[in-house]
Amino acid sequence: MLPKIGQTPYHFLFMAEKLTKRSEDYSRWYNDIVTRADLAENSGVRGCMVIKPYGFAIWEKVQQELDKKFKATGHQNAYFPLFIPKSYFSKEASHVDGFAKECAVVTHYRLKNTADGKGIEVDENARLEEELVVRPTSETIIWDTFKKWIQSYRDLPLKINQWANVVRWEMRTRLFLRTAEFLWQEGHTAHATREEAVEETELILDLYADFVENFMAIPVIKGVKSENERFAGALETYCIEALMQDGKALQAGTSHFLGQNFAKAFDVKYASKEGKEELVWASSWGVSTRLMGALVMTHSDDNGLVLPPNLAPYQVVIVPIYRSEEQFKQVEAKATELKMQLEYAGVSVHFDDRDTHKPGWKFAEYELKGVPLRIALGPRDIENGTVELARRDTLSKSIAQQEGLVQQVKETLDDIQNTLFKKAKRYRDENTREANSWEEFKTLVGQGGFVSAHWDGTVETEEKIKNETKATLRCIPLNSKQEEGQCIYSGSPSRQRVLFAKAY
Repeated sequence: MLPKIGQTPYHFLFMAEKLTKRSEDYSRWYNDIVTRADLAENSGVRGCMVIKPYGFAIWEKVQQELDKKFKATGHQNAYFPLFIPKSYFSKEASHVDGFAKECAVVTHYRLKNTADGKGIEVDENARLEEELVVRPTSETIIWDTFKKWIQSYRDLPLKINQWANVVRWEMRTRLFLRTAEFLWQEGHTAHATREEAVEETELILDLYADFVENFMAIPVIKGVKSENERFAGALETYCIEALMQDGKALQAGTSHFLGQNFAKAFDVKYASKEGKEELVWASSWGVSTRLMGALVMTHSDDNGLVLPPNLAPYQVVIVPIYRSEEQFKQVEAKATELKMQLEYAGVSVHFDDRDTHKPGWKFAEYELKGVPLRIALGPRDIENGTVELARRDTLSKSIAQQEGLVQQVKETLDDIQNTLFKKAKRYRDENTREANSWEEFKTLVGQGGFVSAHWDGTVETEEKIKNETKATLRCIPLNSKQEEGQCIYSGSPSRQRVLFAKAY
């Protein structure tokens, strides 16, 4: 059927325009997919984005799965203020140093009409007694609150998570990857002992790695950050690092052992079983909408977004093929029956019964949006007891019997999930190389990917490597074996290899 007049000209032009190829301009390719697959768009506020319904549906799946994991490990959700008194940041020196250049500050609380009555301006008589920082992270406000909540060993461990937005005043922004405002979760915990806090930090690192690999189909390397790359105020920062298709690394999540730094800064103590007053030990951890960027850059191709089934807003779309109203009713009845069977088996399904677009247009739309599996169903299929299946990951098509379709769909979705992970892991492994000299290191960094090399452990050498190659020390892998060697830059002794890469 032809689309209805006046409803789709823009969409036809939009779909007909080809995506930029990865090989031509990776950055533009990424932006094309984010905007044209209806994930997000730039807003009228500099550096801030609008997450569109399709993109937010993916983020909701991220939230839901992580939230289940947090609660299963004893964490509770809470919410803390968006505004933080400026004085709170001065209580932990390294913390304020780490965030000072990114903080947005509220100085006034009222506007007024201009003298000519044609506009508005800040009322200078409405200056705040103490300026408020718009939340870049919540350690300070939360530890001020923890002081009230923690009195005794009976109050520990305290394991809190919040889903929130934060603001970090970035100068160069890119949708999902780096925006002035973004969404995230941040966990904050307090413990009686150092061992418990470290155990918590490592527990969350494993939780993140499990989620990103098994749910998002993105392989990651677990490690710890160098002193120079640690979270401001942490004694140790654990991280998961992923490799994107352009050979750049992306930090997918972090978990921080904070020691007693914030407990000292905010005087958070507890009475032990022996009645002795002790400072608590802490962790904090978080992942953000940056994961959405990782998702796009890990799996997508020149045809558009590619979604792993576990994250897809709908895993299957059914597109009806028909030429008459009578045929449509016949196809609709069968499609509804198949949809109910699939949904009963736990598969999310969308039946696209719009009469404003031709099937070919719909095929292109769902390919662009990365729907894992497409079912085409027409009168001839009903007659033959078959459907056409089209996989988004391989772009392959096959004919399947309607009888036993549910099982085949579930197996195919599982295979898509596994295939995407294996493909990404193969790319990561093929682009992780060892360098044993400075010249070799520079060559490999220029080729992209992870470079495993010896480093002497000093901040000075790390900074020189970064300045000369733009490669940063991504992590010291947790599974890294002790290996005597020489730093590729300074020639000083080294006992293990670390991972370098250019990064987002």
